[in-house]
Amino acid sequence: MGRTRDAGCVAAGVVIGAGACYCVYKLTWGRDESEKIWDDDDEECSDKAETWVGTEKEVKADAGAGAGAGATFQADVVVKAEVDSGVKRGPGVKAEALLGAQSGGGLEAKAKALFNTLKEQASAKAGRGTRVGASSGTRTLASSLPCPGGRGGGCHPTRSGARAGNRASGKPKGKVKSKGPKAPAAAVPIRRTKFNFPYKIDDILGATDLQKVLNILERTNDPFIQEVALVTLGNNAAYSFNQNAIRELGGVPIIAKLIKTKDPIIREKTYNALNNLSVNAENQGKIKTYISQVCDDTMICRLDSAVQMAGLRLLTNMTVTNHYQHLLSYSFPDFFALLFLGNHFTKIQIMKLIINFTENPAMTRELLSCKVPSELISLFNKEWDREILLNILTIFENINDNIKNEGFASSRKEFSRSSLFFLFKESGVCVKKIKTLANHNDMVVKVKVLKVLTKL
Repeated sequence: MGRTRDAGCVAAGVVIGAGACYCVYKLTWGRDESEKIWDDDDEECSDKAETWVGTEKEVKADAGAGAGAGATFQADVVVKAEVDSGVKRGPGVKAEALLGAQSGGGLEAKAKALFNTLKEQASAKAGRGTRVGASSGTRTLASSLPCPGGRGGGCHPTRSGARAGNRASGKPKGKVKSKGPKAPAAAVPIRRTKFNFPYKIDDILGATDLQKVLNILERTNDPFIQEVALVTLGNNAAYSFNQNAIRELGGVPIIAKLIKTKDPIIREKTYNALNNLSVNAENQGKIKTYISQVCDDTMICRLDSAVQMAGLRLLTNMTVTNHYQHLLSYSFPDFFALLFLGNHFTKIQIMKLIINFTENPAMTRELLSCKVPSELISLFNKEWDREILLNILTIFENINDNIKNEGFASSRKEFSRSSLFFLFKESGVCVKKIKTLANHNDMVVKVKVLKVLTKL
């Protein structure tokens, strides 16, 4: 009975071992061939190793009653679990193991042949840089690699396959950047402008230096030098003692010559310089020669541009006195059209110019007979700001006073329905618009409106 019991125990152990072998075979060799041993971003390998070892421990505990070949078989199962946690499976391994297992006689011999084949395959692959630790599932680095601070500040295990082999052998990955001195960058060509202007634009110059600036302006064709010279002369012309000096040095024709240039910046600076010179009455006598040319350019240049504003300022200064207003009488319709079309700043500047004409009784007939757009009546609207309302009321007041003083009230037939006379005097629309401004919120505008209404 004792021997029979021993034989039964051995048989039971063999059966249990064979079942465990089959389980290991199904769970291990059924894996996907594309599965890798170590992945840089996947740290689950250690957990898998621990899981497999735990499973084999349970098998070992269940088969503890077996002895002899059963005990040896359990040891082989543990070895297989350790190897299996670090070796990549493939079809070649399966075929070789199956052939080795079929050559044996018994189940135990087949299992041993199978596990021996697995050990050889694991040793061959582990020799290329990957080492599997004990059954705890920990990873170890190859001895030839340093332990740098990787992602997260830790050390990374070596990679299997050719990548791990290349790093272990010291071969660099990809292109290696040379640490030698860098080649000097190609020099960027710098545009150098020859500039020989000897003064700063804000310097106050004497007669000798002003003569030098005028000589430079007369001889140069460089727009940049022309601009700087004109700004310098314009700044110096703001002082009365230099206004006379520039005129006596013959500077007015030299400056005015640049009115014909096509460069809008040069024309603007030219008008600004002449504007400062025109404050002097004697300089106006020199500038009057160019006033018609300035007026034409101001009317045809771009609307609301800086050139147009500079030209209007010069014309306004030239018409402060009554001496040269008749030179611009042909442009009255253009002035009123610009008054309607221009922006806020253009409207204010053109109003100042028209007020200069309305203050000269000798220009009343030309003003009243000129054609004006009917939309001009829209300027008598409380939505406009104080400056525009005060200026348009001043224009109406001055023209109304001139009509009374010059006796044009009885000369209705000589003016057309599109004339300024009909718009301001005969239509009655303008008077109605002014009366609506009597309730304006601005006290200054309200006082001006009451003053105009009392003169009607």
